[in-house]
Amino acid sequence: MLIYDHIYTWEGWGGRLRLASGKCRLRIFDRRKAAKKPVTILRPMVVVVSDIADSKMSVRSCAGHIATQVTREFDIDPQRMLYVEYYPSLRYGINNEYEIPEQYVAVDFTWNEGRALHPQWRHLKPPLLDVVRALLESSANT
Repeated sequence: MLIYDHIYTWEGWGGRLRLASGKCRLRIFDRRKAAKKPVTILRPMVVVVSDIADSKMSVRSCAGHIATQVTREFDIDPQRMLYVEYYPSLRYGINNEYEIPEQYVAVDFTWNEGRALHPQWRHLKPPLLDVVRALLESSANT
């Protein structure tokens, strides 16, 4: 079940300079709320971030910072969260003849004192890819 879908802004660091501040589309799903019967899900919280055009920073370049802020602001246990970067398909070329397919990239972190460190990126594969894709599709229909 979708519990948050908005443009999310994060403060950077560096005081007034606001280094690495930016914004993205943030969607948070709680898979426990969609279950018809009680089922134990190891990572019930699915956090999906996507770049937006008018941000100064990409979600990839600030993955640890965003994950840290999101877990704090939304009181999410990082060990029970799946953090995903979503990149929609992109067409390019003079006649849009080329396409970069959509991508679902999970990011695994080492957590230390509530901070997401050392991100490791991996492309999602079925069946987890199917779950995340279905979550995004269901949220588009609401």
